[in-house]
Amino acid sequence: MKDKNFYITTPIYYPSGNPHVGHAYSSILADVFARFKRNDNFNVFFLTGTDEHGLKIQKAAEKKGMEPLSYCNEISLIFKDLNKKLNLSNDDFIRTTEKRHHDAVKEIWNKLVKSGDIYLSKYKGWYSVSDEAYYNEDEIIDKNGKKHSAFSGSIVEWVEEDSFFFKLSSWQEKLLQYYEDNEKFILPVTRRNEVINFVKSGLKDLSVSRTSFTWGIKTPGNEKHIIYVWLDALTNYLSALNFPITGGNSFKKFWPASLHVIGKDILRFHAIYWPAFLMAAKIELPKRIYSHGWILSGDEKMSKSKGNILNPIEIIDKYGVDQIRYYLMKEVSHGSDGNISLQSLENCINSDLANNYGNLCQRIFSFIKNNCNNKVKNNKDESVVDKKLIIATNELTKNLRSLIDNQDLNNYIKSVIGISFLTNKYVNDEEPWKLKTKNVIRMNNILHLSLEQIAKISILLNPIIPDSSNKVLKALNIDINKIHLSFLDNKKLLPDVINITNLNILFKKII
Repeated sequence: MKDKNFYITTPIYYPSGNPHVGHAYSSILADVFARFKRNDNFNVFFLTGTDEHGLKIQKAAEKKGMEPLSYCNEISLIFKDLNKKLNLSNDDFIRTTEKRHHDAVKEIWNKLVKSGDIYLSKYKGWYSVSDEAYYNEDEIIDKNGKKHSAFSGSIVEWVEEDSFFFKLSSWQEKLLQYYEDNEKFILPVTRRNEVINFVKSGLKDLSVSRTSFTWGIKTPGNEKHIIYVWLDALTNYLSALNFPITGGNSFKKFWPASLHVIGKDILRFHAIYWPAFLMAAKIELPKRIYSHGWILSGDEKMSKSKGNILNPIEIIDKYGVDQIRYYLMKEVSHGSDGNISLQSLENCINSDLANNYGNLCQRIFSFIKNNCNNKVKNNKDESVVDKKLIIATNELTKNLRSLIDNQDLNNYIKSVIGISFLTNKYVNDEEPWKLKTKNVIRMNNILHLSLEQIAKISILLNPIIPDSSNKVLKALNIDINKIHLSFLDNKKLLPDVINITNLNILFKKII
């Protein structure tokens, strides 16, 4: 069924330099949503990739004495390797230098020409090579004798050249109407309000070609011009579905996209330009654009130019991939900027992973191994305390699907870790170690319920920490290829008799 298909995308990354934690955050965020949906029996298509055209790429290649394509081949491979290191579950990796992408971009261009939304004129204005973006006069500030974008801080230069323009101004009212009719098209609400206010202030026609460099897709019928890198890049979401073959299985199955995950610095391109391009081309709009905040180092956005980059590969090598995945998903507030540090990473690993979830798993599995020969039986005699734990757990899980559907990972994680906290307390209060000789039946019931809780927590954490949770699920003899969320609908998860295997320490405490 169409409503069980889920198409999610990351931004396609601009490989003018090596990836940093900000890239990792966007990718992990999308991966978590993709994994959750797969576990909830959705057909998922998860796309990421690299945006390889434009003046910035051309200059970066020239600086290294390389041809642009050779440079892109080298850098895009680094991003692919990072995806593996981050344990992403993406189904495709799109590169804008691929023929399938060029075909899609040219088709979009031709549709916009045919609709009368593109015309030839002359561009005069401020342009940022770093952002590949045009800025209005009121978005420019003077800083140390140079002009900068007030938004990104990047240097801008005055550009005058022949250019094709897209009639963005003619789509202003249609965009505003669309935002009003589709309240959750842009999330979080603060970003939606930013976009609406910007559009209401008045849209100007958008320059969509350049003549001052050569690295990009030439405009059909006029090879002096290169298609603007953002019109080019945004089309990746279609080209990965074999557009312009709209009758094919991929496009019919997965378009419109369910969710574009992006950073707030590219919100304008995705929430204004992209919908306008699609409207003009008579293509259905994506269902949701979720714009997360920046990853900050100190009080500044992490970026190559500022020299404040944290290398995700170095962090993974030192602490582990699940550790950084969990930390980034928990630490960065819903849609807001996140200030991260190695100290807070270590605190998070100790408090949530080692002392809470990891400790719960270790103490229960070790006790069953040492006292029950790795076998526990449920005697179906729930105590009042057992029922209270089950009810409290159901309360914490009842809105989890909704939290994921609204990209509220912070409260999702809070709820799941809350289940772990409750279960640890339950074990402490019920003291199964004191029942080994006094009441074996009650001891088994406590341990069985504890394993049921661990199974639920592990499945719910699986999208965030897949490697560690899979170890627990395997030790519970749950097929990790057939994970399901039926327990969210109050269905039983584990059999009455559970045979477990040994489980090693999941997370080492950092001292």
